[in-house]
This record gives sequence, structure tokens and C-alpha cells, in this order.
Amino acid sequence: MLDVMKIRQDFPMLNGTKMHGQPLIYFDNGATTLKPQCVIDAVCDYLTNYSGNAHRGDYDLSHDVDTQFEKTRKLVAQLINCDHHEVVYTYGSTDSLNLVAFGYGMTHLNKDDEILLTVAEHASNTLPWFEVCDTIGSVVKYIDLNEEGAVTLENVAKAITDKTKIISIAQVSNVLGFNAPIKEICKLAHEKGIIVCVDGAQSIPHQKVDVKDLDVDFLVFSGHKMCGSTGVGILYGKYNLLQETKPTRWGGGSNSRYKSCGLVKLKTAPAKFEAGTPNIEGVIGLGAAIEYLMAIGMDNIHQYELKLRQYAVEKLLELDNIEVYNPNSHGAIAFNIKGVFSQDGASLFNTHGIAIRAGQHCAKILDEFLGISQTLRASFYFYNTFEEIDKFIEVCKKGDDFLDAFFG
Repeated sequence: MLDVMKIRQDFPMLNGTKMHGQPLIYFDNGATTLKPQCVIDAVCDYLTNYSGNAHRGDYDLSHDVDTQFEKTRKLVAQLINCDHHEVVYTYGSTDSLNLVAFGYGMTHLNKDDEILLTVAEHASNTLPWFEVCDTIGSVVKYIDLNEEGAVTLENVAKAITDKTKIISIAQVSNVLGFNAPIKEICKLAHEKGIIVCVDGAQSIPHQKVDVKDLDVDFLVFSGHKMCGSTGVGILYGKYNLLQETKPTRWGGGSNSRYKSCGLVKLKTAPAKFEAGTPNIEGVIGLGAAIEYLMAIGMDNIHQYELKLRQYAVEKLLELDNIEVYNPNSHGAIAFNIKGVFSQDGASLFNTHGIAIRAGQHCAKILDEFLGISQTLRASFYFYNTFEEIDKFIEVCKKGDDFLDAFFG
């Protein structure tokens, strides 16, 4: 069992930050997470004591930067069980998915080839594929969700045709929170020569993920959703696929040489994708975050969060004025206060010091499944408590008399 009260001492924002004069209750972890002091210290240490460039200098200071910069790559490899040469630094999940779509998809897909998505995908896993299809004439098709909104192996099998070349889906969806059967999907896909790209933005921070066991081809995630810095992310790819993938950014650091005639010799992966000065402090902060999470234990984090979620859902389902859209999933809770516009509902929570998300959550075609355009979303992390959920539930009870609750 986690010592949550001790853990909370690691997060400055949980020890002083207030909203509307009340201690912060932060339930928007699906958007970004709070930062522990060790991550803040790691970033400040770099900026204060060895703020040189990475892979650019032949002096001691530069060597110190290189050591810390590459240490994070090895920590990522340890976290997801891969070779460190299969870890590419990007600027976030969106950047990583764009790299897969334009660097691999654009060069491997042909006219009428099919990419399978779901309507529950984040915009970062739909819009790049739309653009690829507009450019080369391939086609986006959709895997049906089951009645609850989950991806099933049966529906994946039904969606696959002889033209299917890529499946790109979230391991855990950012609104409905269901955990897709990725290992079984990869097995089925690979039997048919199909590449599987996994959006791990909502899974990597919350549960143990082993890319070798799952046999995924590409996997992406963001640092800021796992206690790390903003502006840094990871693309994992099987090495042979990374070698087949074309860089989408060109510049210093990605090439070993080039000639005036236009002849360019690229470095091998991952260096060929990391042109220009990277977000060095972000990479170093991500390394500190990974060490912090692994010390707590990803299985411990996952089990605690499941208990938090179950407790919250049970309390919500007792309320007549609340509609929960995904009671049986594993991640975020999507809900609405009946008769209250979602942004107004979020404003109500704000007046009580509670931060939650409202709107479409960057999943703008999910309304075709849910039949509603917007929801509230509560997403927990391992530093949240059952007591915070109790306070959240008390605010939910006020929602059926919204105007009195808001202005009273």
C-alpha cells in the first residue's frame, strides 16, 4: 500500500497552492500531472550548474550534459523494456505520432491502403492520419467500440481487411479510460503483416508496460503526464522500423555528413530523428520522473489508482443528478451533472478548489459514439486521496441546484 501522505509531501503544489482560497484538489491528471521536487531539482540543477548543449562540445561541461541526457534514454528503456537505441526523444506524444504518420506511414502506405483507428482516439492520433490520407489517397477506417466504449479483439478482427496496413490506437483512451487488449491485437495484426502503433500517453504513467511482451511496433508517450517536464516525449520503435522511418525534421545532429550537391548521409536511429538542440532540461526532468515512479513501483501505482477510481464511481452512481458514461473502465471518469453544461460544471468545481476537465478532451469524434458533445472528466494519480474524492462528491451533490450552488 502506498504511503500517500508521505508521497504528497514531494509535490509543492499539494502543499500551499489554493484555488478560490481552498487547498487544491487536482483531478485533471489526464491533461498533465503535478511535478515532484526531485524533478524540479533536476531541471534547476541543469539550468544552474551545467547548462551546456548536448552532443555538441568537446569539454567537460558538455560531457556532463551528454551523460545525463543519455541516462534518461536508458531509464526509458528500463521502464518499457526495450533497447536504448529504440528510444527517440520528441516533443510529446503528438510529435511522436506525427513522426510515425509522416515518417513511416507516408513512405509505406499506398493509395487505398487502410489505417484503422477508433472514434475514441485523441486528435493527435487522428489528424496526422487524416493528412496522410489526403496526401497519398489511403483511407482511415474505424474499429467499432463495444456497447460500453471499449476496444475488443473481436471488433478489431471484424475491421481488418486485405487493405489494412496500420492499426493506430490508444492503449488507454483519454476519455472513456478502457484498456485495450494490445498484446492480442498485435498478435492478430502481425499474422496479417499489419503494423501496430500504440498511443501510450494515458497508460505509461499509470501501469507497467512491456513493449517486448506486447510486441508493439511503435509506442508513444509524453513526459508531462508522468510527473516530468512539458515539451518532451518518447517514440519507441522496433529498431528495423525506425531505420525504415524517414525523419520529419532536418538539421544539425541528424546527419554524419552532407555535400553541396545535396547528398546527405543520415546517422542511424535514434540520432537521425533528433535534429537541432533538444529540450535538454525536459529530458533530464523526465529521467528524474522515471526514477521517482520506478522507486514507487508502477504496479503499486496502478493498483492504488484502481481503488481510487472504484471508490469514486461507487459514490457517483449513488447520486441521481450525475450521469457516468464509463463506470466499468480503468482510467478517467467521464460524467456530467444532469442539466448542467460541462464548462459550467467545471466552474462549479473550481469554486470549491477542485480542478477537473470539461469539454471534448481533444477526442472530437467521440460524440458520434456517446451521443453527447461534451463531458466532465475526473482523472486521478497516485498522489490523490479518498478524502479528496469525498469532497469532490459533496460538490457533485450541489450540481442539481447549480445556480444556488454557484452563486450562493
